[in-house]
Amino acid sequence: MKQIAVIGSGTMGNGIAHVFAQNGYPVSLIDIKQDALDRALGTIGKNLDRQVAKGLLTEEQKAQTLANISTYTSLEAGVKTADLVVEAATENVNLKLDIFRQMDAFAPAGAILASNTSSISITLLGSVTKRPEQVIGMHFMNPVPVMKLVEIINGYKTSREVSDRITALSKAIGKVPAESADYPGFIANRILMPMINEAIIILHEGVGGVEEIDTVMKLGMAHPMGPLQLADFIGLDVCLAILRVLHDGFGNPKYAPCPLLVNMVTSGNLGAKSGRGFYDYSHGTKDLVVAYGK
Repeated sequence: MKQIAVIGSGTMGNGIAHVFAQNGYPVSLIDIKQDALDRALGTIGKNLDRQVAKGLLTEEQKAQTLANISTYTSLEAGVKTADLVVEAATENVNLKLDIFRQMDAFAPAGAILASNTSSISITLLGSVTKRPEQVIGMHFMNPVPVMKLVEIINGYKTSREVSDRITALSKAIGKVPAESADYPGFIANRILMPMINEAIIILHEGVGGVEEIDTVMKLGMAHPMGPLQLADFIGLDVCLAILRVLHDGFGNPKYAPCPLLVNMVTSGNLGAKSGRGFYDYSHGTKDLVVAYGK
């Protein structure tokens, strides 16, 4: 792997670009708007500054990491020399299918096409390409520069060679790969999202409050973050989208999203990114201030 392209410069995309660039790979970061790319570079710079402040990087390494990233508003131009293209767009199946058609059309014939999807079928994404054996899932965890796990998802036609190459690459950038078969939610979200949904159901039914639910899971189960705070951090819209993939994929009512989650997303209360979810994030501090019911 000599050249990496990342499509989407949001939270996950800029984190993926950051990690590859920090490990010496030239990265093409692609988005439809230059201002989104500029914000992404600003975020990467701030995250690198934190690493420098902690003694994890030198100023020279920070400068080299930023120098390894080029930005493009043209997908065709950004992927034309890539050995690996990682799609990190919004968790929307039709959008991802459209991007994979373009990736297949413009990336070199030997390039591997990967998705950072947290729930959408890799087999489905591969089916709209002429190279389904070269399509794979690389599900990074947020925040990407910090979290070690990469969930590797093999589609029905993903070749063993491609899976082995992506496993080796994940290790080369300091990540720990874990393989999953291609079923809705894979491993991580098949376990995580029903837990978050159940926490929301408990809140909805009045069994416990926001702080009580999160406190029980943090202190009783040794989770670093309670499920409602974690849902805010992930994005309530993302949680809802994943639960709908699980519900549609398995047809099992246990995956049905809680009506409270649906209402919060419909109202625009999406968690940390919108400033309000189960907690209020508008006060500008790291203190947790309960928003639900206030």
